Amino acid sequence: MSIEPGPSVPALTSRIHGCLLGGALGDALGYAVGTESVEEIRSRFGGRGVSGFGPTTGTFSDETQLTLYTVDGLVEALEWANEGVGADVNACLWLAYLRWLATQGEAAPASAPTPQPRWIDGHAVLRQRRNPNTTSISGLATGEMGTSVRPVNPGSKDWGAVVRSAPFGLIPHITPDAVYKLSADAASLTHGHPVARQASGIFSLLVHRLVLGEALPEAASAVTAHAQTLGGVAPELPERLEAALSLAAGGLTTPGEITNALGGGRTAEEAFAVALYAVLATVPRAGTDDDGTDTLPVRHFREAVSVAVAHGGQSDATGSLAGNILGAYYGEECLPADWLEALEAPEAIRGMAGLLVGVTTAEG
Repeated sequence: MSIEPGPSVPALTSRIHGCLLGGALGDALGYAVGTESVEEIRSRFGGRGVSGFGPTTGTFSDETQLTLYTVDGLVEALEWANEGVGADVNACLWLAYLRWLATQGEAAPASAPTPQPRWIDGHAVLRQRRNPNTTSISGLATGEMGTSVRPVNPGSKDWGAVVRSAPFGLIPHITPDAVYKLSADAASLTHGHPVARQASGIFSLLVHRLVLGEALPEAASAVTAHAQTLGGVAPELPERLEAALSLAAGGLTTPGEITNALGGGRTAEEAFAVALYAVLATVPRAGTDDDGTDTLPVRHFREAVSVAVAHGGQSDATGSLAGNILGAYYGEECLPADWLEALEAPEAIRGMAGLLVGVTTAEG
């Protein structure tokens, strides 16, 4: 499963931009597919499945919208911290998500606070309704700030929280325990089931390990082992992640085998497992594609995201997570130029990435 080393180690700035842009690309590719069956996907895109945007547009979904609002909540908390003022991180995230809720035409109860607008709110693309996750909507519409002790929607474990959790792993100078807690606590704002909270925390830990320079297979094994230590409240998470590692060890398989072993990506642990399988099963062995036009990281990104979105499940979720993983690992180097050209509103994504860089590093 080893990957040939690249010419240089990606800078943190590149990893932050790569993770957010990569997630948006995977989301957009999956959003073009929706929840179509494998047969429908092949009918539209050919026998190889989704290998690029083609006649579709690079329109992303609420996965990317909420990921960027996660960035905004973290940026606000870090801005306060950099000024020497303590801030409740989860409260900052809740206020950011409430602003997203308003963009979707939904109103929180009068008992909820009215957040002040921020830079992110000026982007029209983030105010468009893109088939938003119903659990995220219902959780925020309660007007209650969920906590780990009293989470909102305690029975909900769909993909809606894990797909917005990559940014927690992009904060470089905090401990792994802090990464996990921030992410799991934020999941409690809308998705209170232990699986949703644990999957969010473990996914953020995977991103964090990659950003700090750990090799992809080793990081995947480490977070899977970590998931096993979380207790028996949500055994399906380590079970799915272990199944993903096992399936990937045998290389690429059929979409039917993927869904049989890992599920369709409609729950948090399934979406995480499908994305993890996709990035591990497509690890390249050579430095260029067959026609010599793609570098190893670009080739890996194309193949992994294509596998992640063509299994006949929740394709925007699995594609988004796969894109986050590879962008954090390789940095911007892995992002296909032609896909970036098709992606909508890259300035909004790069702008939020730049704000996160500015409050977490000296690289601004």
